[in-house]
This record gives sequence, C-alpha cells and structure tokens, in this order.
Amino acid sequence: MLACLPPSFSLFSDKLFQKTQAISSSRKIGFFVGPLLFLILVVGQPFDESIVNNVLSVSAWMLTWWILEVFPIYVTALLPMVFFPALGILDLRETFMPYGSPIVFLFLGGFIIALAMEERRLHERLSYGLIRLTGTRPRQIILGFMIATALVAMWISNTATAVMLLPIALSVTELLKEQTKDEVLLKRFRLVLMLGIAYAANIGGTMTLIGTPPNLVFAGYYFETFGTDFPFSRWFIYGLPIGGVLLFLSYHLLTRVVYPVKGSAIIGAKELFQKKWIEMGRMSRAEISVLVVFAVTVFLWVFAQSINDLIGQRALNNTNIAMFGGLAMFVVPVNWKKSEFILDWKSTVKLPWGILLLFGGGLAMAKGLETAGIIQAIGDFISHNTDLSPFMLVLLLTAFALFATELMSNVALVTVLLPVVIGIGESTGVDPLLLAIPVTLAASCAFMMPISTPPNAVVYSSGHVSVQQMMRAGFWMNLVSIAVIVGVVMLLLG
Repeated sequence: MLACLPPSFSLFSDKLFQKTQAISSSRKIGFFVGPLLFLILVVGQPFDESIVNNVLSVSAWMLTWWILEVFPIYVTALLPMVFFPALGILDLRETFMPYGSPIVFLFLGGFIIALAMEERRLHERLSYGLIRLTGTRPRQIILGFMIATALVAMWISNTATAVMLLPIALSVTELLKEQTKDEVLLKRFRLVLMLGIAYAANIGGTMTLIGTPPNLVFAGYYFETFGTDFPFSRWFIYGLPIGGVLLFLSYHLLTRVVYPVKGSAIIGAKELFQKKWIEMGRMSRAEISVLVVFAVTVFLWVFAQSINDLIGQRALNNTNIAMFGGLAMFVVPVNWKKSEFILDWKSTVKLPWGILLLFGGGLAMAKGLETAGIIQAIGDFISHNTDLSPFMLVLLLTAFALFATELMSNVALVTVLLPVVIGIGESTGVDPLLLAIPVTLAASCAFMMPISTPPNAVVYSSGHVSVQQMMRAGFWMNLVSIAVIVGVVMLLLG
C-alpha cells in the first residue's frame, strides 16, 4: 500500500524527521528515566508491601518509555516478560499467559481478513463504487469520500484506507484546479477533503469491534474481567450510532462551519470516478472469494449468540470466528490447478505483529497491578474521596482519554487506562462498561494533531493541511466527539 503514497509524502517525511530530531533529546532522557524510576522503587521500597513497589517499578518504566516513545511501544511491552517472574510479581506461567490470550488471536484473525481484502483490492472496489454515487459538487464529493473511507475503515486498517483514497482525492483537486481561478475555493476544497478523509478513517474504526486496536484491547480486558466475550453485535449498538452521528456532524462541521465549501459541479469528476471503476474490471474470482469469506465471518460474529442458543452450546465465540475467517483466507482456492489460494504465508510479513505483543504486555501489566491490589486501591480512593455523579465520571474520563490520545499512542493509552477505569467503576458502584466504552471510543477520536493518528499523518503529507488548520478543526471535533460519545453511552447504558 505504501506504493500508493503521493509524491508529497516526502514533504511529510521531511517534517517528521525534523520533529524526530527535535524530540530526540526527550527520548534520550526517557531512556535513563525509565530504568531510574524502576531502581528507585525497587531499592527504596517507599511503600509497605514489596509487591506494590515491584509492580509500580515495572509499570513506571513501561509508562515512561511508552509516553516518550523511547523505543517502539511493542518493544516496551516485553518488559513484564523479564521482570515480573524475576521480582516475584507473577510466576512464569501467569506472566506469559496474557501474551497468548484468546483476544490476541481475535486480533490476528481480524488482521488476516483485512490483509486479504487489501491484497485482492476488494477495499478499492468498495470505495470507488461508493464515491461514484454521491455526485460531483464539491460538498457531494467530500461526502462521498468520507462515507467510503468510514465504511472501509470499519473492517481494514484506517491507515491503509487513508493511503488508498488520498491519491484519488488529489486527482480530483487537480480537476478543480483546471476549472477555476478561485484560489480560495480550491484551497478550501483541498483542505476539507483531506481533513474529511482523515476524520472519517478515525471515526470508521470506532464502529466495529475489530475496526481499530483500542476496541480489541477493550474486548480483551472485558474477557479477562468477566470471563466471557463482549458480543460483536453488542458493540454495534454503541459503535454504529456514535460513528454515524460523528460522521454526519464532522461533514457538516467541516463543510459548513469551520471551513465552508461551496461551488458547482466539478467537470470531469464523474468521468474520473467512472474510469477508476472501469479499470477495476469485473470482479475476479479472488475478490469474490474474499467477499464470501468476509460476509460469512461477519454473519457469524453478529449472530453467534443466537446460533449458540439454537444449538444449545457455546460453539462460537469472537476468537474462533475470527480465526475461521483468517484460516479460510489461506485454504480457499482461487485457482486449484495452479495451487493458488486467496492468501499465501509470505503475505503475512505485512501483518502488524507488534500489536499482538503490545496487547500481551498491557494485559500482563494489568494483571500485575491487580495482583498487587493497586487497581482496587485507586478505585477505593476515588470512591471515598469524590462524590461525582456517574455522568461527571463518564464526562471527565472521556475528555481525559480523548485529549491524552492526541499526544500518545491510543493503544498504549487504553492499555494503561482501561484496567484503572474498570476498577473505578467496580469501587464506585458504577457499571464498568459505562466508563470503559466511552474511554475506548474516545481514544480513537484524535483529530487535532498530525502525530495523533496515522490517518492524520497521511493527509498531512499531502502538503495541503497545516498543523494550525488541523488543530482548529480538530479542537471543535474533539468537543463534538466528547458530547456525542457521552450522550449516546449515557442514553444506552446510564
């Protein structure tokens, strides 16, 4: 997919390099601060119980390296493997079990399905087909791109979705450039189209349980806490209305309020979309095979509980359905004579394997905090020292998660925050889901900074969006997101 990046991606690379140089000093400091905090807590033993000091020492090291991104966050997630058994926090088996959690394989199955869609270009066909339907006026084109982006990002990487659609969007802006001398309209259209793609990619990922890694982290903690799957269909109850409302409001906020866009139909846009559609040709057997496997997998996810009730046993769960879909991508033939299947193992080099390690590390840290009684202590402290209503708790935690994710990895954020949030809920008597679901959704709603999410960075690479412009629109999107997430969740769960 990187081959689809526009030439202007080099502009982003240069700016990113400059930024990396500017923050390299903080990373170097963090390299030493993490281990130093570890030693202070292990040697100094400031708390009465040694297990509390030991867990906090490893957690402080991990948090320092995660927040300052001293190393890739996946590398930092390996620390519990070394220090939890060594310090007697957990035994060897308990330490390594989270890295093989069923939810890790839910990740893996979902990643394989998404990879097959990308490899066989099914996501492109879906995107082009949708864009053709919305019209050729500037606002209509923006709406078409946003709908297509969100629907595809529900199922595959939001980064890949943004990368795929960016070159097409830039082609449309060139058509408008040929037709108008109105520089204000041209710049405004480019800006809003770029922001629309980024924001729609972020929003689309929130709408399904596999749409973005933070959602799967939530599913993992839910499984570890309650011993059962969070139903795929149940996530739709929250994800679809919240994502749908956010997509609708973001479109109107961008095109009518923050950066109003007007204009007549763009000549040649319809022909461009039609050309792209024709170039795709008829659906290949491989595309049809991917579509069938994907459809069956989604059907099983949505109706797993009903099927289990019908047959009288829990035969289906989120994880084995995901692995069924992933396995099918390797064993369903496309050309039997040539021994060609939908995917071959070589393609898996593109899978984000590091996410699996990150998730395991997060679960291990949460297990350590729970074993030491730290999560319970935090929950008890908050329950005894505050009289906040459930609404205020939801509002404050959602706002914190949303603005914090502007500055740090959303996966790392929910990995650290969710066990604490669940503990707060259990200690205060508030439904843990009422706190955990908004925090999870908010972690994917980062709209202000190019560094906040990969889709933001991708559209920033176009050279048509400045940091100030993204921050201006993103600030209002953040406020809207908080209001929508809190409002819908309180309505459904409060």
